Amino acid sequence: MDKQLFSPRLGGAVRAPSSKSEAHRALICAALAALYGGSGASRRIRCTDLNEDIEATARCLVALGADIQRDSEDFVVTPITALPDTAVLDCGESGSTLRFLLPVCCALGATDGAPDGFTVSLVGHGRLPERPLSPLYEELTAHGAVLSPMGTNPLVVSGKLQAGAFAVDGGVSSQFISGLLFALPLLRGDSRLSVTGKAESVPYIDMTLDAIARVTSAVGGILPDFTIVGRDALASIPDAATTPPVGGDWSGAAFFLTAGLLTPEGNSITVEDIDTASRQGDRAIVDVLTRMGGRFDIRARSVVAHASRLRGCIIDATQIPDLVPILAVAASVAEGETRIVGAARLRLKESDRLMTVSAMLTALGGDITETEDGLIIHGKPYLTGGIVDAAGDHRIAMSAAVAATVCRGAVTVCGAEAVAKSYPAFWRDLEALTR
Repeated sequence: MDKQLFSPRLGGAVRAPSSKSEAHRALICAALAALYGGSGASRRIRCTDLNEDIEATARCLVALGADIQRDSEDFVVTPITALPDTAVLDCGESGSTLRFLLPVCCALGATDGAPDGFTVSLVGHGRLPERPLSPLYEELTAHGAVLSPMGTNPLVVSGKLQAGAFAVDGGVSSQFISGLLFALPLLRGDSRLSVTGKAESVPYIDMTLDAIARVTSAVGGILPDFTIVGRDALASIPDAATTPPVGGDWSGAAFFLTAGLLTPEGNSITVEDIDTASRQGDRAIVDVLTRMGGRFDIRARSVVAHASRLRGCIIDATQIPDLVPILAVAASVAEGETRIVGAARLRLKESDRLMTVSAMLTALGGDITETEDGLIIHGKPYLTGGIVDAAGDHRIAMSAAVAATVCRGAVTVCGAEAVAKSYPAFWRDLEALTR
C-alpha cells in the first residue's frame, strides 16, 4: 500500500496508542502467574489498542496453554496450568515475542506436569529469523536446553533448562535479560543472572522487573546482578483480578510530538493519554528534543509540542535506539549538524535502520551520512519530497510521514501498511490532525 502526502499541515490533539512494551510484559506475567505460585484465577488487563506485535505475544501464550480473550478494551487472561505435548508459536515479526518467550519455553520443559518430549517450535517472519539470538542461545544450551541450530526457522526447543549461574552481555539486547528474568522463576532451584558489559535499553529491564513483581517475589537484586528464587521456594503474591492498565506508548507518541515541533509558527500538537512519569525509555524523546530547542508543555497525562526552531546536537542513542528514525527527521531541518552515536544495534532491526533512515532522508532531499554506529545529519531549511521505500519497517513509514510536513513537494510512502506492527491507527490519526 502506498500513501501520498502533500506537505500536510498538522495541529490538534491525538491519543497515544497503547504501549506494546507494557502489553507484552503484562500478558506474559499474567499467563505465567499460576506457574509462579499463584492460583489459576483470571486477570484482566486494560489494553485499549492492539497491534501485530501484541497480538503475536497473545497468540503464542495461547499456544502454550493460556486462555486469552478480548472483552471490549480488556484482555482477560487465564494462566497456564497444563502444557500441551507440543506447541507451535507464531511470533510474526515481533523480536520481543521471540526473545521473551524462547527462555520461557526452555524453562517450561522443566516444570512439573510438562509432557515427556515437550517441544516448542517458534516461527518467525520477515527479518526475525535473521536477528541475533547470541549470546542468549549459548547460555540456554549451556544450561540444558536443546535447540535447533541458530538461524533455523522454526527454531525448535526441547530439553529441560536447569537452574544455576547465568551470564549475558547487556550490550546486545535487553530483551535477552528480560526473557531470562521471566523464565528463571519457573525452574526448580535458585539461579543467578549477571549482566556483563554495558547494559543498553536499561529502562526496559526496569519495566520487566516491575511487571514480574506484580505476580511473584522471585527476583531480587539490581543491575548488574540478580538473584532468582526457584519455584519450590517462591513466596506467594496475592492474586489480583486486575493489573495496572497498559499505558500510552511513548515510542508511538514520539512521531506526533516531533511533528508538533515542525508545525507552522503558532501551531501545536497535543498527545493525550500518556504518562509523563512512565518507565518507558522512549519518554526521553522530550528531553532530547528540548536540548534541540523544542518547546513542550508537560502535564500529568498529556504533552503539548509547540512549533519550534531546532538546532543540531550530539545524541547518544544507546538507551533509546527506537527513537533514531524520528530524531533524524527532526535533525534534517534543525540548524547545524546533528551526530547520532551508539546506534549500531539498529542494523539488526526490522530493517537496517541506519541504512533505511539514510535512504529515506536522502530520497526526500536531506543531507545525511551513515557512520559505523550512527548518522551525521546537516540540517536544511526544508526538504524537497520524493518517494520513500518503508522497507517493511513501521518506524521508517511513520518517520517519512512526519518528514512530509517539512517537504516542499509530495511524499510517497511505499509499503505504508508496515505501521500495523506497532501503530495500526497511525494513518487515521495523521489524517485527523491534518488541517
